[in-house]
Amino acid sequence: MPSRPPLLPAEVLRRMLRVARFDGTSILFIAGGFALGSAVLHDVTGTMISLMVAGAGAIELHGAALLRHGEARGLRWLVSSQLYLLFIMLGFVGSKMSHIDIEPMRALLTDDAKAAIAQDGLTVDQFLRMAYVFGYGLIGVLTVLYQGGMAIYYARRQSAVAAALGGD
Repeated sequence: MPSRPPLLPAEVLRRMLRVARFDGTSILFIAGGFALGSAVLHDVTGTMISLMVAGAGAIELHGAALLRHGEARGLRWLVSSQLYLLFIMLGFVGSKMSHIDIEPMRALLTDDAKAAIAQDGLTVDQFLRMAYVFGYGLIGVLTVLYQGGMAIYYARRQSAVAAALGGD
């Protein structure tokens, strides 16, 4: 089976811009929604973190706009947005892991769930602590994989972007 030729730099740039617009817009609107929800609940910390995350989406959209206007420095904005979001999320996860609060989770357990937990030889507190740590640990791992992968995705297209913009 013959291999496909590499994409033209202009096509690489076009695809990368489509990804950046989708990713940046998604981050901006989802985090913006969480910021509004946190603000309604008077959760200052949640609002601030959500606004910082929304800022990462805005940074990504700014980088995409720069690239659309022929400015190669937009690529640095795309990579930086992913690293910024990565560090915000890891800081959030670290903060949550250092101050474990299982109390809000207690209301989610039914009597049947409590019986099943006891049958497994755990206390409700042990189970909730494990679920809490697992949940936030999973968020941390997925953040490293996704945001790290996106930063690499953008960074590896530097030569194609330079060629597409006429800088090569």
